[in-house]
Amino acid sequence: MTEPLWTLDDAAAAMGGRVVADDAAARNLSGISIDTRTLKVGDLFFAIKGEARDGHDFVRDALTRGAGAAVVAEERAADLGAAGPLIAVPARGEARDEDVVLAAMRDLAVASRARTAARVLAVTGSVGKTGTKEALRHVLAAQGTTHASVASYNNHWGVPLTLSRMPASSEFGVFEVGMNHAGEIAPLTRLVRPEIAIVTTVEPVHIEHFRSLSGIADAKGEIFYGLEPGGVAIINRDNPNFERLKAHALASRAGRVVSFGEHREADVRAERIVMRPDLSIVDVRAMGLPVTYQLGTPGRHTALNSLAVVAAVQALGADLALAALSLAQLRPPAGRGARSMLRVGHGEALLVDESYNANPASVRAALSTLAGVETGGRRIAVLGDMMELGADAPRLHRELAQAVEEHGIDLVFTAGPLMQELFDALPASRRAGARQSSAELVDPVVEALRPGDAVMVKGSNSTRMGRIVEALKARYGGANDQDLAVGRSG
Repeated sequence: MTEPLWTLDDAAAAMGGRVVADDAAARNLSGISIDTRTLKVGDLFFAIKGEARDGHDFVRDALTRGAGAAVVAEERAADLGAAGPLIAVPARGEARDEDVVLAAMRDLAVASRARTAARVLAVTGSVGKTGTKEALRHVLAAQGTTHASVASYNNHWGVPLTLSRMPASSEFGVFEVGMNHAGEIAPLTRLVRPEIAIVTTVEPVHIEHFRSLSGIADAKGEIFYGLEPGGVAIINRDNPNFERLKAHALASRAGRVVSFGEHREADVRAERIVMRPDLSIVDVRAMGLPVTYQLGTPGRHTALNSLAVVAAVQALGADLALAALSLAQLRPPAGRGARSMLRVGHGEALLVDESYNANPASVRAALSTLAGVETGGRRIAVLGDMMELGADAPRLHRELAQAVEEHGIDLVFTAGPLMQELFDALPASRRAGARQSSAELVDPVVEALRPGDAVMVKGSNSTRMGRIVEALKARYGGANDQDLAVGRSG
């Protein structure tokens, strides 16, 4: 019989709550949910108060759908008691506008961290944190039971949700930690209490909320504040803010700092990176030990981030040879480089889905990867606005024209007023079309595709560039991404 994630009594005790309308069938809880649309039978539903909706309005629906119990504010328990099993949590000493149910979920996360013997890692960075987290999940899962953040659950509710979902039997835990403002990472890393903390890089992302790039580095450096005594700080040696990040690590409880990159002084150093259309081959000297591995995701940026994975595996004392073999089977996450073949006319076209997010560094990296694609047709970039760049946003968009030229991108479609700056900076021969929104760009992109083309779609999440990806798949019957697996048998 599968062990429950939590028992009703243990969850209530961890949150300082009381059980209401106890039900023997609800004693064992198999998961945690904050959304009735994805809730599974046996989940503990948290009635979190969001910006637009109050989760208490969905408690009855959650219990009807099979939730084992719901966590509600004490003041709402009387109204909802007849709906089914509840854990009523009291108001506590936080600020008056604090959501008591979210605070209770943090308490459950604290209890989850306290009960586990798992080796815990945390990842942040302006670019590459989700890909690095997924690579760590993939590599460590081959060596033990691994729990990791879903998608990009890296904020004030995503981190405690992920932590409270971690089974007590986990052997590894991998957590992504993000931020928009200074001071947001510190409380999250203190919740996670990693023994290994990674900063992939520092770039001008969310720069509108900071006075300088150094301010972003300081905010990312907060991840070291939660390190367990003697923990390991892993930092990108190639980044100009390395010394600043190192200073944060040395001011924490870290036992040592490990650097990665192409820099000659990096502890885990890439001696050679061979770029191929669908993969990379990396020669590494890791703390003096030579290692060569194939990486199943293309792009120099992913190859460099894989060095952080190698550094983490070494710091854990895990099997480095097995990790190197696992990296060959790594695939890009959806929205972050996933590839599909489209049936166009009597031929095929390649779709590269980078639609989840965008900033100047990641767009340049995506253009570089697109340039490396072997194609008998055109290389087409479909780009949406990059958000949260502040007053420099127009300039940062215009400057992408140089990368388009350098990488020989044949055609560029743009969506949004900021990407219009890029469009206007391009020579006429590369201008495919510009619209004010991704919705307006769907038809022009879909109609432009020809056999042999390679098309890459990228933009900040709020621009909803994913709708173009879905439209292309709907029109041209996108193959399953796994069909493009490198080195598959059969």
